[in-house]
Amino acid sequence: MTVGTATTTSSTVDFHYLVDPDRKWYNNRRLIILHAWLVLLLITSSTTGFDASLMNSLQSMTHWQTFFNRPQGGTLGLLNAIQNIGSLAAYPFAPYLSDGIGRRPSVWIGANVMIAGSILQTVCKDINQFIGARFLIGFGLGIAGNAAAMLVTEASYPVYRPQVSSLYHTLWYSGNIIASWAAFGTARINSDWSWRIPSVLQAIPSVLQFFLVWFVPESPRWLVSKGKETQALRTLAYYHADGDESDPLVLYEFEEIKAAIKLDREVNNVGWKALVATKGNRKRMMVVVAIAWFAEWSGKGLVSYYLNQVFDTIGITDTNVQLLITGILAIWNLIWAALGSFQAERLGRRFLFLTSAVGMTLFFTLQTICSARYAISQSDAAAHAVIAFVFLYYAAYDIAFTPLLVSYTLEIFPYSLRAKGFNVLNFSISVALIFNQYVNPIALGKLGWKYYIVYCCWLVFETAFLYFFIIETKGRTLEETAALFDGEDLQKLQGTANAATEVRHDYDSEKASDSVIRV
Repeated sequence: MTVGTATTTSSTVDFHYLVDPDRKWYNNRRLIILHAWLVLLLITSSTTGFDASLMNSLQSMTHWQTFFNRPQGGTLGLLNAIQNIGSLAAYPFAPYLSDGIGRRPSVWIGANVMIAGSILQTVCKDINQFIGARFLIGFGLGIAGNAAAMLVTEASYPVYRPQVSSLYHTLWYSGNIIASWAAFGTARINSDWSWRIPSVLQAIPSVLQFFLVWFVPESPRWLVSKGKETQALRTLAYYHADGDESDPLVLYEFEEIKAAIKLDREVNNVGWKALVATKGNRKRMMVVVAIAWFAEWSGKGLVSYYLNQVFDTIGITDTNVQLLITGILAIWNLIWAALGSFQAERLGRRFLFLTSAVGMTLFFTLQTICSARYAISQSDAAAHAVIAFVFLYYAAYDIAFTPLLVSYTLEIFPYSLRAKGFNVLNFSISVALIFNQYVNPIALGKLGWKYYIVYCCWLVFETAFLYFFIIETKGRTLEETAALFDGEDLQKLQGTANAATEVRHDYDSEKASDSVIRV
């Protein structure tokens, strides 16, 4: 039996009825402050995006290539993979830190490690130090990323949670843009500082978090789990209702959180074994592992880490042109990913996932055809068409897999398993990345455009899987969303949900009484 929510799919009420219609993100001072603090957490993802684009750009820089003796093959694969290896090393510790000492301290610890890694990367003297620096950056990201994404999801105002939490992975591209354009500018510096300056910039998000993260509110869910219910209620009220602890929405959230966490403890829905102990949890795990692998095995890896080799395949070899296209592509990606984030609640997660998969299949297939035509005829038109289809492919990818990869995972797991489930997602992504980063350069070198056919076939399978297994989650609170995977098991636990639903009943009675008095 699995659980993690206080309400079921059959008895779920629409929490929007409890929301003050005049309280908007742009006119309420407390919500503005809350979102400012959440942005500080969201930029954790920027460091990951910065790193991906940085390694792509560095490979196009003459001074970087000369300093490290033009790394190739396995060495180049290790340089690209070591950050993910560092993240893998952090994953055994990340959920215990996040659940044990709290989300905020974990972010701060991760930021410290990333700052150390960025400093070492900037001043490194040889390739071994460079590899060690990237390992530290990955290790810090493994810790900070686990906590930051959950804190964003758990502290958000429920009306805006889907959009804000979807922005977490979307801001991957903010770091990608900064790295792309910073490298485009510094590439003109005729010294090793052409690649050292971007390494300095990589530390900016972590430096901001080092000084400011203690001002961010701690997760109300974590506070309740540690018996700090008064502080949790105060936090919810301060940011979600201008300090009114009797606000119906705040009370509804508070009672629902308490009921969910209590229920998890009663059915022993905790620990690593719980991830596969029930039908609902096994389905969660299957979906999360699948979308993690889909995110990296949809052809994106060919572009994100080895774009310069893709350019070489189609005859675009000028360094400035390669860097310029990389920078423009980063901006394009951010626009489409942000669009997907803001449409997640309106159009629904399932619609976005399916639209993305169909679009990727279509455009990657066309990209493969054009790459083949260029290989056969050396046609300029075919080369330009490849670039066009790369952009269209990324638009399709970005409307779902960029914004929803993290947010969908976090919302379908109950609190007691959220840190561990998110860790499984990150672990799966890292394993997929490491595989791609070792295999892709070798396969591209030996097969050229024919290697794309493997991904075309995989995308067809991916589309079918998403059609059958992605569940729609829009229009629900965090606790209600997690209930969707529990199915019939939840019917045995409906009695414990009364604490949350009574808040609505009391509120309805008060409104009815007020109406009678006014009459």
